[in-house]
Amino acid sequence: MDSPSKLARFLESCQRRIEAVLSDEIKQCEACHSLQEAMAYACLGGGKRVRPVLVYGVNQALGGDIVDADQPAAAVEFIHSYSLVHDDLPAMDDDDLRRGKATTHIAFNEAVAILAGDALQSLAFTVLARTSPSRPARAQLMQIQTLAAAVGANGMAGGQCLDFRATGSQSSLQALEALHRLKTGALIRASVLLGAHSVAGVTNRQLEDFKRYADCIGLAFQIQDDILDVTGDTESLGKPQGSDRHNDKITYVSLLGLEQAKSKASKLTDNAVSALSNFSSEADLLRELATFITNRAN
Repeated sequence: MDSPSKLARFLESCQRRIEAVLSDEIKQCEACHSLQEAMAYACLGGGKRVRPVLVYGVNQALGGDIVDADQPAAAVEFIHSYSLVHDDLPAMDDDDLRRGKATTHIAFNEAVAILAGDALQSLAFTVLARTSPSRPARAQLMQIQTLAAAVGANGMAGGQCLDFRATGSQSSLQALEALHRLKTGALIRASVLLGAHSVAGVTNRQLEDFKRYADCIGLAFQIQDDILDVTGDTESLGKPQGSDRHNDKITYVSLLGLEQAKSKASKLTDNAVSALSNFSSEADLLRELATFITNRAN
């Protein structure tokens, strides 16, 4: 049997690490047991953890201490989990399957699911705002501002609203890309920048390189999601296959066709790798991660 690749080992290590951090944080939310249970159900024991892995990967590419990436990695995953809980609600995408199990509002009820999402969002900023001797106040403030902007009206929430309004309508490729740069790309860019700001001495040039890298993989990630909605199956996806078509969503596949969508994702991956040309081998994991995101099967 072939030994796991360096990327596979890194992914597994990051996934174990972030699971422990997330679990420890949720255990402290003990005022209401049913709410704590729903938060754990929504957040723990599933998912590829791409966003925390990006935080850790950038931290390591800059030669940082991985411990300093724990708080921002947890914060971004709490935000991601909250967004999925709310996405799945009947008023939004009305899905009943997520990560291979019943969605939170099905497993509990709508009210508890809404509150669990709210609590996860609040917990993200609670974690990110916690002081630490190794985190300079300026860098911590940059992380808080970065995540807050990525979540709000000019980020994920705005993208969700555009997506909701676009359902069932005609759209251009330019409009679709603008939508997904907010809906999906903003949080992926935030993940990369959170990792960068977890290391002292990151330069403006490095930040610009990371932004270009993040913008490319953010779009590639969404295109691959659209592709998998057509080519995947419910069991491997962990959510209903064909839900985009069922919900009359505009996607890269519906606009470009399957082969052109694959080609665009591949080109974005190449551009992401090129964005890291100023880095040497310390960024190899990030380069491999860009390819992994585009080629992932589920």
